[in-house]
Amino acid sequence: MAAYVPEDLHYSKDHEWIRVEGDTGIIGITDHAQQSLGDIVYVELPRVGDTFAAHDAFGSVESVKAVSEVYAPVSGEVIEVNESLQDEPEKVNADPYGEGWMIRIRLSDPSEIDSLLTAAEYEDYIRQEIE
Repeated sequence: MAAYVPEDLHYSKDHEWIRVEGDTGIIGITDHAQQSLGDIVYVELPRVGDTFAAHDAFGSVESVKAVSEVYAPVSGEVIEVNESLQDEPEKVNADPYGEGWMIRIRLSDPSEIDSLLTAAEYEDYIRQEIE
């Protein structure tokens, strides 16, 4: 099944997405990533106030297949964590771009967004990865 890749988001080659809203961004893993992982059984997330540089691991996702690190696509400070994933990690599988979001950050350097992939570039990237 082809992964769903919303046009209005930015993507990392580590399979995270970010939705930018002013000086903040909401981050999660892509539909492609959750499909690859299979059923997600546990999500480990940072605390509000934690800071990360672009490409730093900020948490992990445990599925029936493996444990995978989740990386910050850009630098910033965590201002909100999706607490509902503690009890319902399956939301990441069911709705990776909606209820399955992971963290909201305040962007340290909004220009870092420019280094991320567009939806079309990300689709090309995962197509090459699969081949």
